[in-house]
Amino acid sequence: MELRHLRYFVALAETLNFTRAAERVHVTQSTLSHQIKQLEGEIGEQLFDRLGRRVTLTESGEGFLPFAMRALTEVDLGLGILKQDPAQVSGVVRVGATHTFNIEFIPACAADFIARYPTVKMVIEELAADAIDAGLKAETLDIGIAYRPAANSDLRFEPLYNEEMVLVVSDRHPLAARKRLRMIELHRQRLVLLPRGFATRQLLDECFNACAAQPLVVMEMNALAPMFGLVLRAAIGAIVAKSAVPATPGLHIIPLESPTPVRTPGMLWKRDSTQTAPVRSFASIVRRTALHRSSVSRRKAKLPTD
Repeated sequence: MELRHLRYFVALAETLNFTRAAERVHVTQSTLSHQIKQLEGEIGEQLFDRLGRRVTLTESGEGFLPFAMRALTEVDLGLGILKQDPAQVSGVVRVGATHTFNIEFIPACAADFIARYPTVKMVIEELAADAIDAGLKAETLDIGIAYRPAANSDLRFEPLYNEEMVLVVSDRHPLAARKRLRMIELHRQRLVLLPRGFATRQLLDECFNACAAQPLVVMEMNALAPMFGLVLRAAIGAIVAKSAVPATPGLHIIPLESPTPVRTPGMLWKRDSTQTAPVRSFASIVRRTALHRSSVSRRKAKLPTD
């Protein structure tokens, strides 16, 4: 499906006349008719009833129309932003992010944004997931950067990429020489994990239950920096998102499998909220940064190892 298909569909839906619709989108009537048939073929639904010269929307066409119009509106708004001088854009972008993303991801996005939009103010808060949820609902935040919320969340979630969680140990840990580790091998191993109230901990507990492993969770911490400090000083492991591991000498990363714990970072929005131009621009930078990092991670994963 191409953008022109949506424009042709909306033009015909609004005029219900092939001649007037073709004039509106500056194509011949035969081209318009052919493109509408292409769209119907791709969707697998008839969008218009053609009775002689009369044209009416089918039930499928009526249902599809508001979504097509919304998509075109968003595209046109985006094109307007592209033509706008960044130096003339003003406003405030209020971002709530969990600790994992404030380490590197958000600073990278923010640096790109303020370089492009120097007159826009940014307010970035490091918050727990439930605080981000509350801030978006109360409209004290414009956008959240966190992991996928619970299935019953009334926020809109836009996934950015999938990220594997890894075991982090010191170079002196007995498992430090391993290239990869099955989750069952963590049975009776000493670990420091996030408390049970964290979604990440719930995911890990599900993975342990799936392989019947019972690690020794000797400590729970609600922040990553002290976790890494403990790992460096004791024969204990931590399981965290790979992107959260700092480039600290002495820390060793071991991928996990069977099952591999995977988290999905993304952007959170209040449903049906209208985003300002600066917020949409920041979201675009977030998407581009996430895509770049995901591509780099895939390339690194394909490199041969010793």
